[in-house]
Amino acid sequence: MKFKSLLRVLPHKTGRFATTLVFILLLDGPTLASGQKQPASVKTAAPFVDVVRVVSKQLSETERLPAELTPWQVVAIYPKVQGFVEHIDVDRGSIVREGQILVQISAPELLAQTAQAQATMVGDQATYRRLLKASHTPGSVSANELELAEQAYRSDQERVRSLKTLAGYLTIRAPFSGIITERNIHPGALVGPPSEPLAAAVPMLRLEQIDHLRLVVPVPQADADLIPEGRTVKFTTSAFPGRYFAGTISRVSHALDRATRTMPVEADVYQKQYLLDPGMFVEALWPVESATPSLFVPGSAIGGGANPFVERVSNGQVQRVSVTRGKTMGDLVQIFGQLFAGDLVMAEPSANLADGERVRARIIAGAR
Repeated sequence: MKFKSLLRVLPHKTGRFATTLVFILLLDGPTLASGQKQPASVKTAAPFVDVVRVVSKQLSETERLPAELTPWQVVAIYPKVQGFVEHIDVDRGSIVREGQILVQISAPELLAQTAQAQATMVGDQATYRRLLKASHTPGSVSANELELAEQAYRSDQERVRSLKTLAGYLTIRAPFSGIITERNIHPGALVGPPSEPLAAAVPMLRLEQIDHLRLVVPVPQADADLIPEGRTVKFTTSAFPGRYFAGTISRVSHALDRATRTMPVEADVYQKQYLLDPGMFVEALWPVESATPSLFVPGSAIGGGANPFVERVSNGQVQRVSVTRGKTMGDLVQIFGQLFAGDLVMAEPSANLADGERVRARIIAGAR
């Protein structure tokens, strides 16, 4: 009706241009009158987001840990009696066998004391035997006199035995097979038992067993309960680049170092050729395995930096879930939080999406 009224009042010469202008004014009339636009009739669709599934896996990873090689056995050799070094048959680097003579010490005073004690023992033995024979005649020897003679003879026997034991220490033998790593004496030197604590005393020799070594690995506290005893552990050393050696995990200390929060674990290393030396620093390829499965997501799905989180998509809505990082296994990261295997999480958290916002999930290749 308004359109017809406007046509009547307009001059007929205005033509098609006037008709078009009136039509536009009628369409936009409500807007011009109110000063507001009409509300949109179509709602914006929820955006698509890429998601991956949370997967449950058993942790199986290899970590590179610094480690050290130590000898299976090591002993510092000190003299037990005072004397002069008569001869020494080994030097630094000498390979010795168990029971082999290392040092011969001469102690004339000790030999003289042994000879004197033996002579006294022989005399007291003869006296005791005479008194014992005479005691068969009643009243000839008192029981106390016979007992004193016997005790003197027995005491002489013990003294001779003690001096002979000390004389045995003049010959120093290797307590086990190994290699001499330190020598501090020469023939003619006067040696004797150390008068200071052994930690500060200088030994004559130091013997180490290196055909059997200990690989000592300080395992981090987080991996302390994941130590697979009996497993083989490989390690490398800069002395032999590209070459791998192996040992068997055998001993777990079950005590953490308070300074480093690590637990020393030992592996046995055997070698026929003396390629590896005690004191070497090596890099152990430490196997880490968990007894029970845990949850994993790709590393890109975790956001938040120091306060990690993932964004779960459930029922078409974004839900931010706080998590704790665990171990890394390839491209996957172990996580702990209010999640379940099979949950969908955004492949990359977005700062443009708020918690509770509606989205449409699009599953991509990720954690399997």
